[in-house]
Amino acid sequence: MTDSAGGTFGRRGAEGSFGPGAGASASGRGLIRRRRRKWLRWTGLGVAALIVATVGAGCAVYAKLDGNITPDETAAAELARYEKERPTSIARGARNILLIGSDSRSGDGNARYGRDSGTERSDTTILLHLSAGRRSATAVSVPRDLMVEVPSCRRPDGSRTEPMFAMFNYAFQVGGSACTIRTVEKLTDIRIDHHMVVDFHGFKDMVDAVDGVEVCLPEPIHDKAAKLRLPAGRVRLNGEQALGYVRARKSLGNGSDTDRMDRQQRFLGALVAKVQSNDVLLNPVKLYPVLDAATSSLTTDPELASLRGLYELVRGVRDIPAERVQFLTVPRESYVYNSNRDQLVEPEAQRLFDRLRADAPVVVTRGAPSDSTTKDRNSLRQSDGYSAYEEDYEEVFFGYGKSGGMRADDPATAVSPPPTFRGNTASEDTCE
Repeated sequence: MTDSAGGTFGRRGAEGSFGPGAGASASGRGLIRRRRRKWLRWTGLGVAALIVATVGAGCAVYAKLDGNITPDETAAAELARYEKERPTSIARGARNILLIGSDSRSGDGNARYGRDSGTERSDTTILLHLSAGRRSATAVSVPRDLMVEVPSCRRPDGSRTEPMFAMFNYAFQVGGSACTIRTVEKLTDIRIDHHMVVDFHGFKDMVDAVDGVEVCLPEPIHDKAAKLRLPAGRVRLNGEQALGYVRARKSLGNGSDTDRMDRQQRFLGALVAKVQSNDVLLNPVKLYPVLDAATSSLTTDPELASLRGLYELVRGVRDIPAERVQFLTVPRESYVYNSNRDQLVEPEAQRLFDRLRADAPVVVTRGAPSDSTTKDRNSLRQSDGYSAYEEDYEEVFFGYGKSGGMRADDPATAVSPPPTFRGNTASEDTCE
């Protein structure tokens, strides 16, 4: 085929590609080469611009998330002041993190939950133990009404309190996270490696970031104080509803703080399961708001107050099976002098603290304790049963069990089974 100028098209030319043939002029071929070089330059510039924009966006996102976290420098200085009296870690590789839920009304959007009195209390406190090797995570709730020895602590105005036997949440109210940490360490003799404080707003955002969390309600809820109106059955709670659900006390269950902590633990288990699901962790569109919510309204010790610090902490946690993410409450009962307060149940509480300190396994079950005659004696006796879950734990930690090796019934290598406490795991369906 020839064009009107006599040039040949449609056959392979000397350049080895379809285009101007042998009869094309040198000026025509030069024009095409110049256009090609110009197109390649613009393409290269476009790719470079895209790379720069992507890297820039990534840096901006990192800087935003990193800047969300507030370092708790005041607590770090106070804890350093009392370093000599603090417990030492005896389980290499294990980590103990104190999670504190603040009821402060001064934060963004928190005023709607009550009057800002200028103080804040630990509405929820959980001791999270991560085993060495990250084979398990055990979250232990500490009741806010538990009667404990609170040491002398520094107030926000710089003055100091006197040591006092008081309710546990008094520690956070008068001395913040440092006082709470020292109180927990005095109570348990467990070294707290890190701590995190989150307020109402941060909790709500976290739930909304995962598109809500499903719970099972045995009966409808109509609670004016918590602003809750929900049907019975499976319900997906948004952030606002979830906050009301975990904070409600008088209108749900038996109205006790015990029942509320059980509800909080079941909800946290469902939240962990939702975050661990692939549609969240493997989807950048869903993962970013989760990270943004998890870092916003978060105050941590300086070592954790960065994305790198948090990443180092959770890197191994994400692979813990849901059935080994477990929740329980420290064994306690009604305080002998006031039934509206709590006291530890011994020796069960000490047994729990000893095992966490040594990074030894504990086991939880949803069954009610056979000796439950008080407000909540939530430690089960070993004679109450020996589950397959316990055997699985011993196989992992001690090397005997279903796969062979040492056996519990071998007198030469016998190891006592881990104690069992009432609680739940992140793998349990709240409707079952």
